[in-house]
Amino acid sequence: MADTTSKTARVPRFAVIAMLLAAILIIAAGALVGLAMRHSPNGNFLASAVGGPFHLVDQNGKPFTDADLKGKWNLVFFGYTHCPDECPLALNNMALALDALGSKRSQVRIVFVTVDPSHDTPEVLKTYIKSFDAPMVGLTGSDAQIAQAAKDYHVYYAAHQDSHGKDTLDHSTIIYIMNPKGQFVAPVTSEDSSDKIAARLKKLLS
Repeated sequence: MADTTSKTARVPRFAVIAMLLAAILIIAAGALVGLAMRHSPNGNFLASAVGGPFHLVDQNGKPFTDADLKGKWNLVFFGYTHCPDECPLALNNMALALDALGSKRSQVRIVFVTVDPSHDTPEVLKTYIKSFDAPMVGLTGSDAQIAQAAKDYHVYYAAHQDSHGKDTLDHSTIIYIMNPKGQFVAPVTSEDSSDKIAARLKKLLS
């Protein structure tokens, strides 16, 4: 009887430990970016530390690499189409922020990179991003390609089951603002309002 109780008790402890480790990683990433922003508001401190070479495919099945980021400002965000809250909130706020830019809207693009490539095919991404009515690219690839891109952007993600036994994904929610040279310049988060994101972009575009 004692052995059964012990085994049952171990499961939630491991789950709690995993969640705590995930939270620590996300907080650490946010703290690093925040520290960099205090020392360099334009993001130069981390220009080469965030991002890197990647080879993915867009929602039309066409190759898309880090070189394709050049020429426009980009809001790079990692998430997945079945995300119940953070992803649609972030993408909607980014879309509204771009609308607030007026004539400068065409200078900025949203780049949505899935962390669920086994489900988020180009076709799925194409249907999903249409609902946001914004200049947006949806990117997917192999598990290894997504893992490498996430690593280069310091993005955490991990699969787990929620309290109802449903498969879901935890992931960090930083939105990376990349300049037309493909360099990281500033972060915002999925919790930032569209007004805050727009204000940040207007300052950078001025």
